[in-house]
Amino acid sequence: MRNIICKFNYSMANLTINIEHLYKEINHRRILSDISLQAREGEVIGLLGPNGAGKSTLMKIITGLWDFDGGKVEVLGNDMSVSPHAIAAKIGYLPENNPLYEDMYIVQYLQFMAKISGVPRPQRSERVEQMLDRIGLRPEADKRIRQLSKGYRQRVGLAQALMGNPRLLILDEPTTGLDINQLEEIRELIKTLSYDRTIILSTHILQEITAVCSRVVIISNGTIRDDSNDLSNLEQRFREKTID
Repeated sequence: MRNIICKFNYSMANLTINIEHLYKEINHRRILSDISLQAREGEVIGLLGPNGAGKSTLMKIITGLWDFDGGKVEVLGNDMSVSPHAIAAKIGYLPENNPLYEDMYIVQYLQFMAKISGVPRPQRSERVEQMLDRIGLRPEADKRIRQLSKGYRQRVGLAQALMGNPRLLILDEPTTGLDINQLEEIRELIKTLSYDRTIILSTHILQEITAVCSRVVIISNGTIRDDSNDLSNLEQRFREKTID
């Protein structure tokens, strides 16, 4: 099946992400093949595909954690092959396993994250207070992270990802392991964060896309099989596009 090139006619000046003909190999095995993807501010893009499709690999390349073997990756107007670490500092990233310092108190952890995110010292306390309110952490603010439920741990992860006020937010399987109430809360929270930034999240759950995203990119076997802001008939399209 022929790879789908992103069909949206975006002005290059408005793009937060511009990927053209990207490929990535690991141990001589092609993990990503001929990926082309553009994204602009205000979009919530869902990367939908089965486990092992290449979603996390693509996200790690966008964040600068992994290099790539061919193609072009531009993030926030910068070439990722030239200055990946400088670009990574401007991106908010919540990995799937959400690594946290469990013995730290929430406020202590967020103050530490504000420091390493480059928030100026005079603004750090104010920024932490903003995150406690915006992400809904205020009721648990006096607890250690290890005392928190899975849902509140995800909120802490979101708060650290947003600490530097990034224009691009990358969320890898952000609702994995949540119960139904926590699931709805995190989904609503993600939707409120999109008005002034681009959000890319990965999932293998169809309902996640329709509940949160404005656009779906279906990935299977390392290639983009569909890219659309039409979320109708998504279940049928997902099944078709993931079968070679």
